[in-house]
Amino acid sequence: MASQFTVLGLAAEADRLQPGLHIVATPIGNLGDITLRALSTLAAADAILAEDKRVTKVLLAHYGITTPILAYHEHNAGEMRPVVLERLAAGQALALVSDAGTPLVSDPGYKLVEAAVAAGHPVTALPGASAVLTGLVLSGLPSDRFFFEGFLPSRSTERRRRLGELAAIPATLVFFEAPHRTPESLADMADILGERPAALARELTKKFETVRRGLLPDLAAAFATEGPPRGEVVLMVGPPGAGAGLTDEAIDSALRAALEGHTQRDAVHLVAAELGLPRKRVYARALRLGEGAPDDEG
Repeated sequence: MASQFTVLGLAAEADRLQPGLHIVATPIGNLGDITLRALSTLAAADAILAEDKRVTKVLLAHYGITTPILAYHEHNAGEMRPVVLERLAAGQALALVSDAGTPLVSDPGYKLVEAAVAAGHPVTALPGASAVLTGLVLSGLPSDRFFFEGFLPSRSTERRRRLGELAAIPATLVFFEAPHRTPESLADMADILGERPAALARELTKKFETVRRGLLPDLAAAFATEGPPRGEVVLMVGPPGAGAGLTDEAIDSALRAALEGHTQRDAVHLVAAELGLPRKRVYARALRLGEGAPDDEG
């Protein structure tokens, strides 16, 4: 009997799967963010390799998939790799998933792919959801070049040293961070990287998805007061010197647009964050435009 899955209450037949390792991207929050090809692959595979079987069972149950699940995570990877390679050598089709998003990004899957490739087994990837790319495109920061760092060191001394190494990279920086460490990390970023535009995205694709944008010092001050955010966090920081080459005319144009719906104080804050400029420079331009009293900024 052909393998099946369910979409929108309708049964669908899975395509026959070729032997090999199939790397399958899964939703980062919203279960609707999965491709039909991914569902067909998960349904037709001989087994699914998952970080946390409990998490993957929720996804499979939602789509009526009954494929067996094998645990493959950082604690058992060394023991499981030979088992997986043996099954691949026997001609099985195995699907590799992470708890959320695209496998091999901040998880141990790359060692399995490396071993499978070295052994000559077919490896293919099914594109899909990614917290890195979702956060980047929502950030409002330059997306033509970006550098994904993953998680920074948990200790401040090591974290600050690493941030110093990253400071000169001419690209938007993308980080994962644990919610409880986010205020500390933002404080270190503001201190080491300076007044760069940044964005904090939490609970991406979920009901309470939120993106906070602003200059690093302002975000650091806000979360120092508010405390750690809830949910999964992705941090984006603009490249060094972002906005430094902008002309006064460009700044004035952005200010005029912002002043149509905001006070001078808020307009200065928004434009400085959007263009990645020091607030003092933007405020000076606002004064020249004559759109408010000098003491509005204070």
